[in-house]
Amino acid sequence: QVQLVESGGGLVQAGGSLRLSCAASGRTFSSRAMGWFRQAPGKGREFVVSISRSGHNPYYIDSVNGRFTISRDNAKNTVYLQMNSLKPEDTAVYYCAAGRTTTGWESPTSEYEYDYWGQGTQVTVSS
Repeated sequence: QVQLVESGGGLVQAGGSLRLSCAASGRTFSSRAMGWFRQAPGKGREFVVSISRSGHNPYYIDSVNGRFTISRDNAKNTVYLQMNSLKPEDTAVYYCAAGRTTTGWESPTSEYEYDYWGQGTQVTVSS
């Protein structure tokens, strides 16, 4: 069992920055790809970015590429999402997710490839 706890959300003006953190419990963190998803009001959950278990091969959706950066620290069981140049359309609840244990280097993009989810943290970007 893996528990994920996100932090770092909040209210920021357009053009500002936030850094989200997601701390994981257990001993399998370094064997799992990690991802960030988001859900805006009235919309479905959307994949944002993922990173392989080793910290390589990040995959970003086009709308955040160049503005968001995912990273992980396997020694601290934590994954981060640095969000710069935030836009009002980035407003959503952000969820981190842990993928299945693997020996590969994939960075999954489908929510069905993730086994564990955090409770979410609200990010609100004002115009």
